[in-house]
Amino acid sequence: MKFVIADDHPLFREALSGALTPLFEGLEVLEAESTDVLIDLIDKNNVDLLLLDLSMPGANWFDTLSTVKEKFPSLPVVMVSANDDVDVISQSITLGAQGYIPKSTPTKTIAEAIDLVLSGEQWLPTEIAEKLTFNSGNMNDMLERFKELTPKQVQVLKYVRSGMMNKQIAHEMNVTEATVKAHISAALKKLDINTRTQAVLLMDKLQIN
Repeated sequence: MKFVIADDHPLFREALSGALTPLFEGLEVLEAESTDVLIDLIDKNNVDLLLLDLSMPGANWFDTLSTVKEKFPSLPVVMVSANDDVDVISQSITLGAQGYIPKSTPTKTIAEAIDLVLSGEQWLPTEIAEKLTFNSGNMNDMLERFKELTPKQVQVLKYVRSGMMNKQIAHEMNVTEATVKAHISAALKKLDINTRTQAVLLMDKLQIN
């Protein structure tokens, strides 16, 4: 049996690997610290399960999850995160994750959750499952719209989120202010919102890094 733990914190990867190895006979644990390394690992190995952190360098969490599910649709994916935002959890499940494990979960419970997922079931903590309604269609719609943005449009919105003005963004990206305005206008149109503030609030809600 072969698991991949994808997390940008080496101590967490090491701790989780050490905790799980004695609980699964013949288990081999591979580690990935970035999205690129993760995809390469899965591509080159016969992986049985992916334990994926919400925050991975190299891509937004939904891009990483979407890419994994697109390239390896049969691979079970369990999100592992300190984030317990119900909308984010709902979106993760909608995008194909089979489970969502808070990092505070005891090792024994994590092992039980993994067993359940490997048997084809879905696993969520009881307190989250009780809160979770998969009716957050509006948030899922917004996530789908956000995924339609070009990399430059996303980058401009990230600069906007950090508080930069158009002139500063133009200098940072080595483009004209008119180009920055065009990127912002196109992004707002795709997201079906009207203001920069709405864009920032949306990025906060979607946990865009």
